[in-house]
Amino acid sequence: MASSSSSSSSSFPFILFFTLLCLCKCNASPRLPTTLTIIPISSHLSKSSLPSLDQIDAHDKARLIFLDSLAAKKEATIASGTPFHQAGSYLVKAKVGTPGQALLMAMDTSYDAAWVPCSGCIGCSNPTPFAHKNSSSFRPLHCAMPQCRQAPNSFCAAPWCRFKATYGASSFEGLMSLDSLALADDTLPRYAFGCLRQVTGKPVLSQGLLGLGRGPLSLLSQAGNLYRNTFSYCLPSFRSSSFTGTLRLGPVGQPTRIDFTPLLTNPSRPTLYYVNMTAIRVGRRFVNLPPSALAFDPTTGAGTIFDSGTMVTRLVAPAYAAVRDEFRKRINLPVSSLGGYDTCFTEPFVPPTISFHFDGMFVTLPRENVVIHSSYGTTTCLAMASAPDNVNSVVNVIASYQQQNHRVLYDVANSRIGVSRELCS
Repeated sequence: MASSSSSSSSSFPFILFFTLLCLCKCNASPRLPTTLTIIPISSHLSKSSLPSLDQIDAHDKARLIFLDSLAAKKEATIASGTPFHQAGSYLVKAKVGTPGQALLMAMDTSYDAAWVPCSGCIGCSNPTPFAHKNSSSFRPLHCAMPQCRQAPNSFCAAPWCRFKATYGASSFEGLMSLDSLALADDTLPRYAFGCLRQVTGKPVLSQGLLGLGRGPLSLLSQAGNLYRNTFSYCLPSFRSSSFTGTLRLGPVGQPTRIDFTPLLTNPSRPTLYYVNMTAIRVGRRFVNLPPSALAFDPTTGAGTIFDSGTMVTRLVAPAYAAVRDEFRKRINLPVSSLGGYDTCFTEPFVPPTISFHFDGMFVTLPRENVVIHSSYGTTTCLAMASAPDNVNSVVNVIASYQQQNHRVLYDVANSRIGVSRELCS
């Protein structure tokens, strides 16, 4: 009897401990999703300043040159007079420094590093740059730190790490830095980013840039386990002034009913989100494609990527020709061209749907994602084009216009991308 009483009394603290532990876990609030509003850059422009089809085409040609430059850390050349990240960009609000200073940053899935225009920058066009001297947590990045070697085109001006890059008629340089980055309610201390100090030629970044790629300086890498290598976005129409999308960081709150396709890794372009596209369908008909048009080849860079910075989907020449010809056959109206678009119509028509097929997933585009309308007049064009001749023409780019009003989920932790229909509002 005494033995039983002693055993009961000695076990009481353990019972109490596990009871309290259970209560703590049961009452703990689950982590809410980190969600940022996505704003089309065009919402900051007047209607007369919205990009024309010619400007969209020029932007995308420059973008593909930039994507091509990622292969061997080459400097990218952009067409003279074409502002980089001025058309087709989607912005999110962030705060940099202590106390936090509000900045708009363009989200870019094909870039790793972050850049912000800093006060005193010569040639920067941002009227409210980051006042780094007013931040108590701002620190220049020392040359010996690993982030210096990870930054593109970096060099050491002892003891501080600097960078420079050239884009045709434009170039910029600055200081690699560390400071606090706040996104919604999350704060990432000692975030490595570029502090722009000088821009010559055409301004290349009127706002900051937030890299969402797969490399060591990207948001996913620098956030550690906070977002578990997962994010998604829903992009609103770039011509819309009333709709906004969302950037959702981390696995919480992501769609559960969604199909996925595996991510592929290209060692020559480790930042890019490669997937295996297997077929393209126009209406109910699969177009006839040579296997080489869609094949993934890390050596040449061939394959298919998802990219937020290219505006209109670009297909390699054989794939585009097959899609274009079938599209024209379905419309059966006189064809004209406008700028870089060779499949345009001036008469009203109902476009067929177009579907992209991937391993384990297919995405059928709604009609508003298939055609693009001229800002002036009644011309409507197929919202796709062939890769320009002056760049690596072996990569297919699933661009932001075709991604609009879809939730695109980048689950890097499980090496996959998912797409589901979602209206951004």
